[in-house]
Amino acid sequence: MIFKQLFDKASCTFTYLLADFDSKETLFIDPVDNHIDDYLALLEQYNLKLKYSFETHVHADHITASGLLRQTTGAKTGIGLHCRAGTADYQLEGDETFNLGSSTIKTIATPGHTAGSMSFLWKDKLFTGDTLFIGGCGRTDFQNGNAGDLFDSVTKKIFTLPGETLVYPGHDYKGNFVSCVYQEKTSNPRLSGKTRDEFIEIMDKLNLPVPKLINEAVPANLYCGIDEEEALQIADSSEFSQSNKDRRGVQGVINQAKQQVKQVDLATAKKMIQADDVIILDVREKNEFELGFIENAIHIPRGEIKTTVESLIPANSKDKSILIYCASGNRSALAGQIMQDLGFSNVTSLVGGYNAWKKDY
Repeated sequence: MIFKQLFDKASCTFTYLLADFDSKETLFIDPVDNHIDDYLALLEQYNLKLKYSFETHVHADHITASGLLRQTTGAKTGIGLHCRAGTADYQLEGDETFNLGSSTIKTIATPGHTAGSMSFLWKDKLFTGDTLFIGGCGRTDFQNGNAGDLFDSVTKKIFTLPGETLVYPGHDYKGNFVSCVYQEKTSNPRLSGKTRDEFIEIMDKLNLPVPKLINEAVPANLYCGIDEEEALQIADSSEFSQSNKDRRGVQGVINQAKQQVKQVDLATAKKMIQADDVIILDVREKNEFELGFIENAIHIPRGEIKTTVESLIPANSKDKSILIYCASGNRSALAGQIMQDLGFSNVTSLVGGYNAWKKDY
């Protein structure tokens, strides 16, 4: 096997390269975008074939290179289902297995730091992301984090592994590189010997500053670290038939949606809102919404419109003006088509989306 632990000084992030020596099949875990050239050089140096690029969670302190690696090598991306990064190839739920030649990678759902956090087990090595650090653990105060879930993930899933299992974390800020399950189980100051309630109290009192790059990193990482429009060209748009996708591509589908759904610029949208005669609908993902939104907007992620919209927007409002926005204006056009199919007759899409709105304020 080939194994390398790489380090990004700016974010103190560990990236891991795992490869099967015979087949040359390779996996990256938590790659960082500004090291893409280093990763490609390593693949060339060892004549490796990148098969997968997996994330332990949606990162708030750096932008992933997974999308770039997919574009340049054809590798498949993977992330926890509950991270809601819908353009990843694999939406991981835990207990899946993936082959690298003759070896196997096992996914372990370890929510807590974020709702969709995953760990990966390869041979005697466990890659824990921000679920478990050397002598610590990740915070639980944003991205649907939950201290009780983190305690359960560590004590019931990680600490039940053989004590000699090596622990490779997603970050380290003190110059450490590797630990083991036994060491963390017996000496981790946040977790060792603590009850669940004691751990929750510790986490509730951390009062940590917001990561500096969170407003940039989280939205980007929901699209595997690449531009939303590029990501949508890769994404599987389930609202349209496979024959349409094959013929036009997703960008063609977006263009068609923009022709069918009325597009309004920022000035027009403001007039609609000031007239107080419009329902505002935000169709971004929850992580994006939590970072900022237009006042009084109803939040329904695009993928949940069909099952959720009629519980939040009454049926007798189907003739009412509805202003839909996303980050840049692509998803809102697609959402507008869905709304029209559901019988909403007066829907509009904000050109430039929340990005344009934010720049104007």
